[in-house]
Amino acid sequence: MSEPARILYTIPNFITAGSGRAMLNIIERLDRSRFLPAVCVSKKGGDLDRVVDRLGIPFYELPTTISPRPYASLLRRARAAASAFDGDRFDIWHSFHYADDYTEPIVARMAGAGAWVFTKKNMGWGSRAWWLRSMLAARIGAQNSDMLRTFFARGPLRRKARPLPRGVVADRFSPETAPRLGLRSSLQISSSDLVVACVGHLVPVKGHPTLLRALADVPGVHLLVAGRPADKEYASSLERMVGELCLSGRVHFLGGVGDIAALHAEADVSVLPTWAKWRMEGCPVALLEAMSCGKACVATDIPGSRDLVEHERSGLLVPPEDPHALAAALRRLSASPQERAAFGAAARQRVLDRFTIEREVAAHEALYSEVLGLA
Repeated sequence: MSEPARILYTIPNFITAGSGRAMLNIIERLDRSRFLPAVCVSKKGGDLDRVVDRLGIPFYELPTTISPRPYASLLRRARAAASAFDGDRFDIWHSFHYADDYTEPIVARMAGAGAWVFTKKNMGWGSRAWWLRSMLAARIGAQNSDMLRTFFARGPLRRKARPLPRGVVADRFSPETAPRLGLRSSLQISSSDLVVACVGHLVPVKGHPTLLRALADVPGVHLLVAGRPADKEYASSLERMVGELCLSGRVHFLGGVGDIAALHAEADVSVLPTWAKWRMEGCPVALLEAMSCGKACVATDIPGSRDLVEHERSGLLVPPEDPHALAAALRRLSASPQERAAFGAAARQRVLDRFTIEREVAAHEALYSEVLGLA
C-alpha cells in the first residue's frame, strides 16, 4: 500500500477518560508514514477532546452504534448512520466500545470500511450479541490471557484473536518521580506510618469495601483513595463505612488526581481490590502505572491483574472479596521495607520488559499490517 492506511478509532466518549487516554496513547505514537488516525465519539465533552484537537486529526461526533431492534429496519437504520460519514473511507475501523453491541460492524461495513476490529476490554461474555460482534470482526484484540483461553480458544474466533495488553508510559510513571503533591505533610501522616494508594473511580467494581474492612484490621496504615465519585450512592456508602469502621483520620478521599505518578511517590504500597463478580477488568492501567512507579502492589487474583503481577515476585495476589487475606498482605508489607523495595523493583522491571507503551503501539501496528495483508 503506497498511501498510509486510514484508521478510525471509535469510543463512546472521553468523559470517563480511562480507556480514552489509553487509546490516545496509541494514536499519539503511531507511525504516521504508515497509519493516519481519526477519532469518532458519540458525544463530545471530555477533557481529552482537547488532546484530539491538538493532534490535528479528524474528530467526529457521530453515532457509530444503533439499537438492533426493530430487526426489520436494522439495515436501513445502519445505512443512515453510515451515510453521516459523507463518503469518508477507512481502511480499518477500530472500536474501543466496551459493550456487546454488534451493530457497529454493520455501520462500518456500510460506511465502506475495509475491515472492522475491536478491543475486548472486559470479561463480559456469554450473550449471543458477544458472539455476533466477534464473528463480524476481522480481528479481536484481547487484553488478557484469560480472554484468549476462555472466549477465543476455538474455531474461527481463535484465528481472529490477538493478544493486545495495555502499555504504560514508563518515563512518565517512574520511581524517580518527586512527591510533589505534599500529601503526607498536608494530611499530617507520620513518617513511620505505611501509606497505601488505591487508584480508581468510585464505582462498585473497584471493591473499595474489601479494602476498608482490611484496613480496619491493620493499624498504623493510611489509605489514599484517588478517584472521581462516579457513583454518588456508592461513594456515600464508602464514607459511611469509614465512620462505622472507626477509620476516620486514616482514610483520605482525594477525588480525581491529575498527577497519579506524584501520588504514587507519596505511597509505599498500591492496592487494586477489584471484585471478581463484576467481570470488568481487562488489563488494569492503574495497576500498571503503580508497578511502573516501582511500588509494591497487592491486587485481587482475577483476569487481567494476574497477567501483570507475578505472585511473590513482583507483588502479591489475594483472593477477591477477602478482607482477611488483604489485611494479611498489608501487615506483611508494612513489617518489611526490604520486601516492599524488592517487589517494587521487580514490578518496575516487569513493566519495562513487557508492558511499555512502545510495545503496545508495536503490537497494534503489527495487527493493522496483518489485517491489511502487509505482514
